[in-house]
Amino acid sequence: MPNKLLSVPELSEALRARRANGERVVFTNGCFDLLHIGHTRFLQEARALGDCLVVGVNSDASVKAIKPHGRPIVPEAQRAEILAALTCVDHVVIFNDADPGTLIQTLGPDILVKGADWPPDQIVGRVSVESRGGLVVTVPLVPDVSTTLLVRRIQTLPE
Repeated sequence: MPNKLLSVPELSEALRARRANGERVVFTNGCFDLLHIGHTRFLQEARALGDCLVVGVNSDASVKAIKPHGRPIVPEAQRAEILAALTCVDHVVIFNDADPGTLIQTLGPDILVKGADWPPDQIVGRVSVESRGGLVVTVPLVPDVSTTLLVRRIQTLPE
């Protein structure tokens, strides 16, 4: 099985080849800390929108900058490897910035996908994708499923 976890330059080259074959590139991003059914359903829906799904994973440093104390729970290398093991995911790239704007600009996806909890005007990369004629799609969330809720549930378990 080919290595799905690529650096930005490697991924850019891989996407050039895929586009040369007429494939539509879908991009999404997130922390994906404690992978759950909401994540897997979201990724499957994102993949169904195109021919190639690229998942940008926040590095440990960027998760620490945007999430509450103690996060991430799972280190970036493990989160990336778990995502790469999913059949719906074609490529995984870890990014260090607090948001994926620069990565989206560099990769130039045809379709940008985020969860419906993101208002369209707050989706980082929306302007970049739409200005090139791409689409921005929001996918409904699975009710009552989140990493935050899992963490709370774990914290309340009896010892």
